[in-house]
Amino acid sequence: MASEIVLASRRDTVRLGSRIAAVLRKGDLVLLSGELGAGKTFLARAIARALGVRSDVAITSPTFTLVQEYPRKDGDLLHADFYRLLEGSTPLDVEIGRLGLRERRADGAIVLAEWADAAEMALGGAADLRVALGICGVHVRRAVVEGVRAGEVT
Repeated sequence: MASEIVLASRRDTVRLGSRIAAVLRKGDLVLLSGELGAGKTFLARAIARALGVRSDVAITSPTFTLVQEYPRKDGDLLHADFYRLLEGSTPLDVEIGRLGLRERRADGAIVLAEWADAAEMALGGAADLRVALGICGVHVRRAVVEGVRAGEVT
């Protein structure tokens, strides 16, 4: 089941992040896709805040660090970005194995992964939610939400 949501403002994106956070469970995998500038990191930040990551903790793109870890009362939140790994000579599943994300997910960490469509199985199996973001105008975005609990998000 897929739902399309128009995000006419940053506030709409924050609301979507809150709705996604409300349905997440320990060990869930959320794949965030979309072109550069579509709002993947902004949505990840909204989800993290709604999951209880403190406002004094900077939530930035993990493009260069590959994974940012945010401790929470209910278990860790991992925010990953595989953009730089897509062009590498090492297979993506090998790189992901080195990062230990599959094991962390099995231990209950929630994983938000950008640019990870090709890495779903290497991350421990099917994603619980997939959010594809698109740019529709200067300030307007579109989100297509799919997955086992997509109906609970919209």
